[in-house]
Amino acid sequence: MAENAPAATGDRHQFPCAQCGAQLRFAPGQRRLTCQYCGHEQDIPATEDDRDQALVAHDLNEALANHLPAEAMEETRVLNCTNCGAQIEFDPDTHSKQCPFCASPVVTDTGMHRHIKPAAVLPFRLTEKEAHDSMNRWLKGLWFAPNGLKKYARSDRRLDGLYVPYWAFDAFTRSRYTGERGDAYYETRTVTRNGKTSTEQVRKIRWRPAKGSVQRQFHDVLVMAAKSLPRKYVRALEPWMLGDLAPYSPQFLAGFRAEGYTVDLPDGHKIALERMEDVIRQDVRRDIGGDEQRIHSLHTDHSDEKFKHLLLPIWMAAYRYHDKSYRFIVNAQTGKVQGERPWSKWKIAGAVLLALILAGLFVYFGELR
Repeated sequence: MAENAPAATGDRHQFPCAQCGAQLRFAPGQRRLTCQYCGHEQDIPATEDDRDQALVAHDLNEALANHLPAEAMEETRVLNCTNCGAQIEFDPDTHSKQCPFCASPVVTDTGMHRHIKPAAVLPFRLTEKEAHDSMNRWLKGLWFAPNGLKKYARSDRRLDGLYVPYWAFDAFTRSRYTGERGDAYYETRTVTRNGKTSTEQVRKIRWRPAKGSVQRQFHDVLVMAAKSLPRKYVRALEPWMLGDLAPYSPQFLAGFRAEGYTVDLPDGHKIALERMEDVIRQDVRRDIGGDEQRIHSLHTDHSDEKFKHLLLPIWMAAYRYHDKSYRFIVNAQTGKVQGERPWSKWKIAGAVLLALILAGLFVYFGELR
């Protein structure tokens, strides 16, 4: 049997060590699997056209019509979190697990799911320790955080290494618009204030009609394909260095978990179109020119639409405070941290009280003068 053959259990994310039989794990920042027991290392084969293979995208219209080839589909077993709705891939013999997204017990086995296979994966670059250091710096910089959160920052609790699903969309767009261009000019007027007369410049806008067209090639417009994390925090983790994408291989997932997508392709496409339109409107404003712009109508044609299913890496911790879950997310490439945080009412009240005392002392000593 080859060294990189999957284990006989049928779990596509398990790879036995050729030396001792223990399960190998992907080593962040390295293109290899390592054994935590005997130290054996096993390289993940790479080819010169790995990058080109990773960038191969599927035709969007074919996918929306359910005409993707069989090799683009796969079946996986996932567990569903009844609290936050996350779907996480686990080992075949796992029946209950704590959800890494909200720290609630995961008890619902949803069975096998057929879905679009990931085309590419962005391998972990940061180790758990490096991610923990990034998270600690972020946590310790929070104002009015509860002491329990500070203790959590100092603890050695493990972080969960997760691959989260993304849709990446490509499209060529041509947009026609009508609007107005506003050019600023100034008029001088005389005003009287408090018995004094003076002149001042008043800014005004001279509007004239504008119309035209703009075009843009979009590459890899990212949409998170899961609902388990707040979208504003996930967007704040960007940018991702997609130049490091590798063709999907289960070896990159060894020792980590992957979340299944819960945002279907059509819904993800709608979100991508909204992001594209934001960029197109900026292009239109630049094309109109002037100091201010008004857009009255905008019609966009999309062509050559393609997509990829990607897996992007995060380190994550879920912290429960007063029966509520708070999530901290670390971009496992850059170390950028985002997350929810509780507020200490006692610390806020203390700060307000201190401010009132200082204000009172300032007034008191001011009156003594």
